[in-house]
Amino acid sequence: MSSAAIRNKLYDYIRVADDKKLQAIYDLLENEIEQTAEWWKDKQFIKEVDSRSKALDNGTDKGYAINQLEKSIGKLRTKKYGK
Repeated sequence: MSSAAIRNKLYDYIRVADDKKLQAIYDLLENEIEQTAEWWKDKQFIKEVDSRSKALDNGTDKGYAINQLEKSIGKLRTKKYGK
C-alpha cells in the first residue's frame, strides 16, 4: 500500500475515532508530533527556509505565481481523480 493510501486511511479513521482511540493514537505518537510542531527549533530547516527566501528576494529563484500553482494543482487533481 502506498504512503498516500495509508495517509488517507488514517485521516478517515481519525475523523470517526472515539475519544479513547484518539488519545491512544496521540500517546503513541506524542514525541514525534511535538518535534514536528516545533519546526522553528530545527536549525537545518530554518537555514533552508532562509536560503530559499533570499533566493526569491534577490531574483535567483523566480518562484511561481498563484495562477500557475492553481493550474498545476488542477492538472494533478484531474490526473488523479479524473475530474
